Amino acid sequence: MKLQESTVRIIVTGGTFDKRYDELRGELTFKESHLPVILRHARISAPVELEVNQLIDSLHMTDADRQRVLASCRAAPETQIVIVHGTDTMAATARLVGQAALAKTVVLTGAMIPYSVYGSDSLFNLGYAMAAAQLLPTGVYIAMNGQIFPWDNVRKNTEQCVFEVLDLHDK
Repeated sequence: MKLQESTVRIIVTGGTFDKRYDELRGELTFKESHLPVILRHARISAPVELEVNQLIDSLHMTDADRQRVLASCRAAPETQIVIVHGTDTMAATARLVGQAALAKTVVLTGAMIPYSVYGSDSLFNLGYAMAAAQLLPTGVYIAMNGQIFPWDNVRKNTEQCVFEVLDLHDK
């Protein structure tokens, strides 16, 4: 267990976490990250360095966008990183970062319901990911649904809107 207090870098990529309802368009869009407000509402007191990498829906994330996330992880002086990401392609980004074998603990998380919508899971998921990044050994993980998944054994079950281990699906 890591007992020393060190800064956690939060890399923001957008996803459902940061979407807001645009009344004029009648759709969910991006304006700016909710993370500064979320950090206050979640009362996270651990030192945090917030980096907005991009604000996009993960379904629109390209290989170049994923490389930008990986470059941020590599360049970060912190060894504990949380990536806020859209859930649809979170496993693909986790795989890219995991294959890079960085000497850091990287935890990806997201939300099924936007922060700006009542009943959002964003506060819980962020707090859970923050704890995971500070306690887990070096590696890349996904923290969703109150569970931790290794980057190389996870998928999103789109029918049930949960993450699960690949082995579960193969049985």
